[in-house]
Amino acid sequence: MLERLARGAGERAPGAALILALLAAVEAGVRTGAVNAALVPPPTRVAARIGEILAGGEFAGPLASTLWLLFAAYFAASALAIGLGLLMGRYRAIDNLFEPLFELIRPLPKPALLPPLILFLGLGAPMKLAIVGLGVFFPVVINTVQGVRGVDPVLIDTARTFGHGQRAILLKVILPSALPFILAGMRVSLALGLILAVIAEMLAGTGGLGYLVLDMQRSFKVVDMYAWLVLLAVLGYALNAGFGRVERRAAHWALARPD
Repeated sequence: MLERLARGAGERAPGAALILALLAAVEAGVRTGAVNAALVPPPTRVAARIGEILAGGEFAGPLASTLWLLFAAYFAASALAIGLGLLMGRYRAIDNLFEPLFELIRPLPKPALLPPLILFLGLGAPMKLAIVGLGVFFPVVINTVQGVRGVDPVLIDTARTFGHGQRAILLKVILPSALPFILAGMRVSLALGLILAVIAEMLAGTGGLGYLVLDMQRSFKVVDMYAWLVLLAVLGYALNAGFGRVERRAAHWALARPD
């Protein structure tokens, strides 16, 4: 365990060193006047403001709002996408029914769908949930379909030989075999969902981390704006790292790396 942690820290050390070097360069640029401090404050000031935000508990409310929006849409859209993707990958008739519609909507940049969603749903929670759900849905359903189609036919034939029905084959053979593809789509969708949640909060102006970043910019509170941006970046990193751990546990046989 300790050896694995030490190896992980060693692997991340160059990346951490690069970030620190960039921050030091920005700090030096601001202190020497090469960078306009009104537009880019010193990282040390931003770090101090982040400490104040965390110590004062200001982060809890906006974080809870953003995470509720993200996870409510993420899990609902992922569940729908996995179920539909399994059926589309397994049955040609269902794929022929939905594939043209999906390929028509999928290439659209999801923020471009905000105007019609606002017309139909307003600026409240339904609009925000819908735009995040749309962003999450398509990568998951596409990866699920591809994962189902990539299942070894021998596994299916073997299960059929042992007397398993279509439902058992779908849940006990096809779903586990397609799981690495599904998880890859869900990991991509998690980042897309966070992006769209922030955009929706900025547009709706009803709370959350996205609203705070925009509100700080409008109020010319530059240090606060960068502080909230850093916290948002840390949130994105933590979500990705957390999902990576879940992915490695759930599909360890497909993601194992040689030492």
